[in-house]
Amino acid sequence: MLVVSIVLLVAFFLAILISQYKRCPSNRILVVYGKVAGARAARCIHGGGTFIIPLLQSYSYLTLEPLTIEIELQSALSKKNIRVNVPSTFTIGVSTDPDIMNNAAERLLGLSEDQLALQAKDIILGQMRLVIATLSIEEINQDREKFLDLVNKNVNTELNKIGLEMINVNIRDITDESGYIEALGQKAAAEAINKAKIEVAAAEREGAIGSATNIRERDVEVAQQTAQSATGTKAADTEQRIRVASLEADGVSGEAEAKRNEEVSVAEQAALAAEGKKKAEAQKRVQIAGLEATAIKGENESKAQIADYQAGLEQREAEAKRIGEVAMANATRDVLLAEKEQEIARLEKLEVAQQIVERRKVEIDADAEAERLRRIASGEADAILAKYKAEAEGLQSVLEAKAEGYERLLEICGTRKDIAPSLLMIEQLPTLVAEQVKAIQNLKIDKITVWDHGGGEGDNGPTTANFLRGMVSALPPLHDLAKQAGIELPAALGRVEDVAEPEGDAKKPPAAGRKAPDS
Repeated sequence: MLVVSIVLLVAFFLAILISQYKRCPSNRILVVYGKVAGARAARCIHGGGTFIIPLLQSYSYLTLEPLTIEIELQSALSKKNIRVNVPSTFTIGVSTDPDIMNNAAERLLGLSEDQLALQAKDIILGQMRLVIATLSIEEINQDREKFLDLVNKNVNTELNKIGLEMINVNIRDITDESGYIEALGQKAAAEAINKAKIEVAAAEREGAIGSATNIRERDVEVAQQTAQSATGTKAADTEQRIRVASLEADGVSGEAEAKRNEEVSVAEQAALAAEGKKKAEAQKRVQIAGLEATAIKGENESKAQIADYQAGLEQREAEAKRIGEVAMANATRDVLLAEKEQEIARLEKLEVAQQIVERRKVEIDADAEAERLRRIASGEADAILAKYKAEAEGLQSVLEAKAEGYERLLEICGTRKDIAPSLLMIEQLPTLVAEQVKAIQNLKIDKITVWDHGGGEGDNGPTTANFLRGMVSALPPLHDLAKQAGIELPAALGRVEDVAEPEGDAKKPPAAGRKAPDS
């Protein structure tokens, strides 16, 4: 019975060992995480297999199947500030390099294919825009090898940081919004057509020159054979001199043309060399700056990873020590209790934080409303104060101006201070007359009495006779005025009786000082 038990126990352990040994297919990466050797967070295996320690380790797989991503890059700014469209297709996958596999295990494990493609797409778009910004349209369109090489370097460097590598890139087309690339094509076609036309014209010119030369030589030979010996000799000498002079002139012209072409070619090559040197220097500076930025970023990420690894290592060592000291059942119970307490603490923290946020929001809103009301009240008070100050200053200026005018008026009057009020009254006469006209403008007047003192042109002064004569002549108008006003005068002032007018054309003239009524 004991032997059977031992055999069963051994078989049970063998079954556990066999079930915990995991093999890795060729198209996958086996990622073992948990308690692994060294300071790494996980151990990656490509091909072969390994034993998974129960409770301390677990495992998962990363696929190596290629992933195709369509990149529709639009309006990327090139070196000459021309926006280009570069649609392309990238094929990427998880790298089998040990270091890059570890990056994939840390950053991509558990992600779906869509999530992985989204991360890679963001990185590729950013690097494509960076590469295009360092190149001109001519370099992108004509030197495709250089363009693809820069894309491979920049994109691969960034993809490796998350555990991916670029397998292939296919640039489908390159276009621009302004039609610059199309213009370059038209320019190249026009240059090729012009060059062909020039070559055809040059060939035709050489053919015409050769034909004319043959005809001329034939005519010369016929003339030499048919002419007299002396005439032929002279003609031959003349022809010889002409040809020598022509050849010398052609030689001088050819030398000048060749020299000019040489100088032009040297100048063009020097300009191209200088331009290439400047472009190379600029590209070098851009690449150096990019590499320095990448290096600094890599150093910072490495430092952060080291800190994370150290913190994780300390945490795992503490966890391993606790698991070693505590029994399996107590460890499970402690873990459950810790998770429970953590969840309770998290919920309490969220609730308290929410209450604090709400209270702070109410306080901020109340402070803002109070500040708004204070500002409005302060602004209204300042406006009222400014208005009253302006009115007071205006009134003060008016009064000061009037005081200066009155003082100047008194200075002008000199010793006759009594005429100053008369001058001021004269100044106000138009206003007084206007007000009097307003007072009587709506009254209906049927009779007007003119009251005069009765003095004539010969009066020389206010004598007693003139005074009495004036007073007597004033009585009839006074009675008329009192009658019109409905007032009865005292008996001492006399009484005016109506006198019947005589018949006929002759009428009695009105009394002195009275105006005849209108007929």
